[in-house]
Amino acid sequence: MKSRSVKSKPVKSKPAQAGFKGNAFKRSTSDRSTPDDKRGRVVRCIRALPAGTVSSYGALAKAAGWPGAARQVVRILREVPGLPWHRVVGSGGAIKLGGENGAEQKFRLRMEGVTFRGMRVDMKRHEFRFPEAKHVRQQNVN
Repeated sequence: MKSRSVKSKPVKSKPAQAGFKGNAFKRSTSDRSTPDDKRGRVVRCIRALPAGTVSSYGALAKAAGWPGAARQVVRILREVPGLPWHRVVGSGGAIKLGGENGAEQKFRLRMEGVTFRGMRVDMKRHEFRFPEAKHVRQQNVN
C-alpha cells in the first residue's frame, strides 16, 4: 500500500473590511480623559476605603468614572505599591485571590473587623458606598 501525502491548501487571508482603518475606534469627543487621569481616580478611590470596609473591583471602576473596567482595577492594584489591596474583593464579596494570597487577604480583613458569610465578605455590613457623582448643569445665559 502506498501512503498518500496530504497536501495542505494555501491559506488565503481575508480582505480588510471597508471603512475600518487603524483609527476607526478612536474615543468619542465626550471621553477626553487620559489613562493617567483614570488611573489616578482609581488609586484615589482605593485609598479612600476606610479600614473595616471593602469594595468590589467593578464598584471601584464605576466610582472612578470608568464603568466596566474591573480588570483595569486589578492591574492597577498589582502595579501601584502601598495600596490597601486587601479591601478590594470580587462581586458579592468573593475573595478572588488563590492560595496564600487569598488566605492573607482574609486574615487582613478579619484583623480589621470584617465578617464573613461562608467564604464571602458580608457585603451588607462592610461594603463601602461611594458617593454618587454630581452632575453640574450649565445655565443658559441669555
